[in-house]
Amino acid sequence: MSENSSASTTPALSKNELLKQNDPSLAGDMAATLADPALDRFSADDEQFIKFHGIYQQDDRDRRKTGKHYQFMIRNRVPGGIVPPEQYLVFDDLATRYGNDTLRITSRQAFQWHGVVKTGLGPLMRRINEVLSTTLAACGDVARNVMAPATPATSVLVEQVLADARLVSEELLPRATAYHQIWVDGTELNLAGEREEPRTTLGPDGQPLSAPPPAEGEGVSRCGAGPRGAKPVVEDALYGRTYLPRKFKTAFAIPPLNDTDVFTNCLGFVAIVDPAHPEQLLGYNLLAGGGLGMSHGNKETFPRLADVIGFFPCEGLVAVAKAVLTAHRDFGDRTNRKHARLKYVLEERGANWFRGEVEVRAGFKLDEARPMNFQKQGDLFGWHQQADGSRFLGLYVEAGRVKNTPERQLKIALRRIVEKHRIEVRLTPSQNLLLTGVRADQQADITAILAEHGVPVENQAAAVRRASMACPSMPTCGLGLAESERFLPSLLDQFEHELATLGLADEEIIVRMTGCPNGCARPYMAEIGFVGRAPNKYNVYLGGNETSMRLNREFRASVKSEEIMNELRPVLLRWRDERQPGERFGDFAMRTVLAEIPAPATA
Repeated sequence: MSENSSASTTPALSKNELLKQNDPSLAGDMAATLADPALDRFSADDEQFIKFHGIYQQDDRDRRKTGKHYQFMIRNRVPGGIVPPEQYLVFDDLATRYGNDTLRITSRQAFQWHGVVKTGLGPLMRRINEVLSTTLAACGDVARNVMAPATPATSVLVEQVLADARLVSEELLPRATAYHQIWVDGTELNLAGEREEPRTTLGPDGQPLSAPPPAEGEGVSRCGAGPRGAKPVVEDALYGRTYLPRKFKTAFAIPPLNDTDVFTNCLGFVAIVDPAHPEQLLGYNLLAGGGLGMSHGNKETFPRLADVIGFFPCEGLVAVAKAVLTAHRDFGDRTNRKHARLKYVLEERGANWFRGEVEVRAGFKLDEARPMNFQKQGDLFGWHQQADGSRFLGLYVEAGRVKNTPERQLKIALRRIVEKHRIEVRLTPSQNLLLTGVRADQQADITAILAEHGVPVENQAAAVRRASMACPSMPTCGLGLAESERFLPSLLDQFEHELATLGLADEEIIVRMTGCPNGCARPYMAEIGFVGRAPNKYNVYLGGNETSMRLNREFRASVKSEEIMNELRPVLLRWRDERQPGERFGDFAMRTVLAEIPAPATA
């Protein structure tokens, strides 16, 4: 074979790879577009660059008949979902000033602002940074927001694991200097890489805010300036010139609660304790190769659960995290973005190969994985005691949208509570929130404020509704094929009616819906999952389990929205009449209904 013919058979890099290769600063022409009042959107190339800065360019799909009305979704980076009161008040204000007056809790414990027009981007981004938060690497081909258990009553290890999650988040943060130059007011970088003037951070009242010093060994985000320094570089020391082939997701979990769906992540850390001393963290079991995104009709794409790779002591955390990330960097597919996630590397090369690769990169051998026993996933609702004697309140947030309606003014109530009591807010992986560190003398007033605004503390929602999740989809997400957030509440009304009719009103079923097969609300782990196929049509999946350690399977394809309950009613009836004692719906469906359907052929 000639040299030319050999070269012609080499797969070409994807367009995104060429963009990153040609501009590793990730700056593009963003600054010029922001400065031009005649432009209401970024170019197609810059549309890819702004993702690395935590921004998605969208348009209002409800108004497309009159043309494209461009707007932006901004997502911040909140390791472990911890939001101090000063930040929450600013985030709430930004949603009103520049967005659609709502805050969206993501399925990865962060906030999203929707409906922001181009003129609001600069002020919103600067204000987020002024209160010591960041949007850097909340999107794009990088390590995304690091998830961790946030509920303070589930384990004495929660705060220690949260500190480890912040450390990993900081160590995996890219150092793209264009982010500071474009978005952070007063921190333009000169050619020597020194900051020309110090940044004054401001609280919600506009007054200077003093940041608490970081705890020893704790990574603290300063808008991208961290352990690897803030000097501008042409090539990121960790990511290289072209960053990662695709997004990279990390989560921590503490058995017996799998609230982060840890097996669905590229990189997972499961806390392992000394059985004789449950408060002593020995280290982590390493998981790798999970991911849920797929494409309809493409059998080469599929959801996958992570492999258990091995165990390592706590001091190896950062080295292992970087080893897994750089393995994805070096072995991920850069020619086909649908095949570029780390899960395909594990699927094709195997867990044993990957373990060896991690050991070489980390510089030490992994031990055999330790036993771990997950029993459930999900959130706690209502008032509960914390280990330090204070209290926390778990609040259900329908489809993750903090908003005001005539019946329920959740956004106003939360602002009043945080303003008055300076309560910390924690975001959960199931799109709900916690008010933590509440003193005994504050509890009654917080309950009263919520009641005044139509937000109950007890009996917040039916069991099936509390266990539900939805992605935003229409009208903002450009990938949405069907409704999700706007449709799921009415579908849950039908579920509640059906379950009550069958005498199953108090039964919990994990129901999740997404408007497309990318799976942002993790529908492939649900007991009943709905995945948008086309307008008003969904693929229906059954068979996930309570521990979130089993993928479900397709039950019906392209079901019209008005036919969903007709398809599920017979299955719910069988569950009532044929289930074993205490058998959950997902386990019953996997044992019976799905066993009667031939398994799909593998690619």
